Amino acid sequence: MTETAQTATQLPAVTVIGEALIDLVQLDAPGDYRARPGGSPFNVAVGLARLGHRTALMARLADNTFGRMLRTHAAAEGIDLTYAPAAAEPTTLAVVSMDAAGRASYDFYLDGTADWQWTEAETALVPRDTAVLHFGSVASWTSPAAERIDSAVRRLRAEGTALISYDPNVRPALLGDPERGRRAVEGSVGTAHLVKASREDVEWLYPDTPIERIAAHWLELGALLVVITDGPDGAHAFHARAGSLSRPGRKVAVVDTVGAGDAFTAGLLGALARHGLHIPQQLAAADPGVLRIAVDDAVLVSALTCERLGADPPTALPRPHLDARAPLTATDLVFPDTDPAGTRSPAPEPARSVSS
Repeated sequence: MTETAQTATQLPAVTVIGEALIDLVQLDAPGDYRARPGGSPFNVAVGLARLGHRTALMARLADNTFGRMLRTHAAAEGIDLTYAPAAAEPTTLAVVSMDAAGRASYDFYLDGTADWQWTEAETALVPRDTAVLHFGSVASWTSPAAERIDSAVRRLRAEGTALISYDPNVRPALLGDPERGRRAVEGSVGTAHLVKASREDVEWLYPDTPIERIAAHWLELGALLVVITDGPDGAHAFHARAGSLSRPGRKVAVVDTVGAGDAFTAGLLGALARHGLHIPQQLAAADPGVLRIAVDDAVLVSALTCERLGADPPTALPRPHLDARAPLTATDLVFPDTDPAGTRSPAPEPARSVSS
């Protein structure tokens, strides 16, 4: 067994449930797109696996070219797909466009696709050793998936055996209006111990409302920790007992922001798990210093992802000489085309483009 695999077996098991779709990412030439595995829950699962965590993905994967691409990619990352049903419906597509600053916008093709057709029997199969359950994004507020996932999450919250993590990953074009969005999101916030959202998410949901008031409201709904990311300005954490703290961003050469929020979630969950805060009672009693380390880890993982095309989070190197709770540094994280010394390897052949 490798050193990384040995470390993974010592960490609590994480299960991620939600959509796995294909991002058609805009390239430089007009009309040219590259097909890449995506979807917020899928990206979080990949990020956690690359950070060395035992990760299971519950996603409905189509039996078509794109579905097989998703399954192959997840399996290659070491993600457990035992609980990922084979779906008869086609794969959801998201066409990704970039502005001049590398910020992404999305057009979704999701009518009748696999991600929303969950059955109660499928969502009941959450792995028994799940210590952290992460859910969110489009599947958490699109019927009939939303109702099925909500039922599974509420069952685990009631059992008290797992930390529940939620990211609304708001998509205004799909939610329609803020009032509908607030109803959908607040229902899920009430089932979660940890809620992560972006400033853009909360400002759309609650116009003209300070993030401090929004976070306080979500804590009142039942969350123990609320983390709101703030792009280049870092992130803000609000804890039911420890109060609030803000952590700065990191300066990076941004290629695009696809998957940055999901990388942040993976980094945050990974850090909390390393510190034993995957247990709800422990998170409730968390020390502000530990929360500061966890948010800093998440900011680092997210920032490095922004230097890559698409959702491509870093991989953690083994650190046998350090305490598992030691903060991450940039030298602890590498990419597939970077060797441990930080030297770039020859670039792989580019993925095949998809033309519209």
